[in-house]
Amino acid sequence: MSELRVPRTTGFARWPHEATAKTAGKALRGRVPRSAHDQLPDDKDRPGPLGALEASNSGRIEALIPLRVGRMAASPFSFLRGSAGLMAADLVDTPVTGVGAQICGDAHAANFGLYGDARGGLVMDINDFDETLIGPWEWDVKRLAASLVLAGREAGASEDVCRSAAHDAVGAYRRTMRLLAKLPVLDAWNAIAHEELVAHADARDLLGTLDQVSAKARKNTSGKFVARSTEPLKDGGRRFVDALPVLRRVPDAEAAAVAGALDGYLRTVSEDLLPLLARYAVHDVAFRVVGTGSVGTRSYVVLLLDHLGEPLVLQVKEARASALRPYVEKAGFAGADAVAASASASSASSSSSSDTHDAHEGRRVVLGQKRMQVVSDILLGWTTVNDLPYQVRQFRNRKGSVDPASLEAGLIDDYARMTGALLARAHSHSADPRLIAGYCGKNEELDTAITSFAVAYADRTEADHAELLGAIRTGKIEAELGI
Repeated sequence: MSELRVPRTTGFARWPHEATAKTAGKALRGRVPRSAHDQLPDDKDRPGPLGALEASNSGRIEALIPLRVGRMAASPFSFLRGSAGLMAADLVDTPVTGVGAQICGDAHAANFGLYGDARGGLVMDINDFDETLIGPWEWDVKRLAASLVLAGREAGASEDVCRSAAHDAVGAYRRTMRLLAKLPVLDAWNAIAHEELVAHADARDLLGTLDQVSAKARKNTSGKFVARSTEPLKDGGRRFVDALPVLRRVPDAEAAAVAGALDGYLRTVSEDLLPLLARYAVHDVAFRVVGTGSVGTRSYVVLLLDHLGEPLVLQVKEARASALRPYVEKAGFAGADAVAASASASSASSSSSSDTHDAHEGRRVVLGQKRMQVVSDILLGWTTVNDLPYQVRQFRNRKGSVDPASLEAGLIDDYARMTGALLARAHSHSADPRLIAGYCGKNEELDTAITSFAVAYADRTEADHAELLGAIRTGKIEAELGI
């Protein structure tokens, strides 16, 4: 048959396919040489670390800001974890190919980990999406590489080991993207199952560590958290107990506002899950402080119990605008996240009008997560509490993670290859892997360039961290250390 007998359908590719994606990727090298990714822009016009920190604290709960500062002051790696916006301000003046992907926005080495799937198994993937949006794929790769250098230094590894970790992460990203580009689309979409990841990344030396993390993750459940963080009531229910400064009870009006907002949340989850959630009753709400970059944002845990008193805990976490937004727009990706979000609008067709608007930050986080992960929390959703956007997800869903800053020197490169591979798979869900693979190529030119950038950026981050410590010592900035 010489031509198709059916009409072309909007939303599908043309047939025959134009096999030009790889060629187009190669052509990008003429405009943006791969070697150019070693560039670290001049720092004379960049926002200083103290100014950037102050700006990022805007809108946070003021009483918690010293805790956030203290956590960022723990090490240069911790500082990097809390300063995604500052790094984006640096990256905006580096070369970009113009190829957009749904990026994590905060793809540092500690934002990968294990979590539970719907059948009780464990999967490993990126696990933090507060900053996600459509942007330059290179930014995630560079942030990952720089974070591995800093994590290695904190672990006491030699500078050669730190450089090798960054180099291996970029190499794994490049090779994985080339593999995905060669596979049929459905195979590529679900490629590298959890049980295949270690072999794919040649990370067998990490197996013992992963086994230990997996064993702990399987015990990290709502039930364990509830047993430690609640007390029984006379009517058979339970309520949270204070565990300051991390967990505290909230006034009745605040608890009622959060619980009431769950009606809006239910309109954002898949309809087939409504009978499941209807079998739980809300019992209590507490405020719980969250990790380094998110400290100071509003975050609650909601205790639900079924008819047997078995718990399910939901986290209702404030979703702030991505710190990367002004910088991805400056880099030429203005509005791209909204366009991509509209393509997934059917997943939230039953939502209220206020919660389906592209500007809802909880929706941005949830849809970004679903685009990047192969398997996501089935209870992901979003809502609005007191006019602020929130994301909703399971809390303690058998989560576990490798601390890259505590790995032995011989394991850091294994971990780097795993994270590089996972990042490539995540990007390939929204960007054509043939295009990125065509640009990255077969040789190590890109690996070497980004490694040079990563080492230089790690040095810059150490200087930023030292400036923060100096401000704390002189009393210019208040910090709660060691918490």
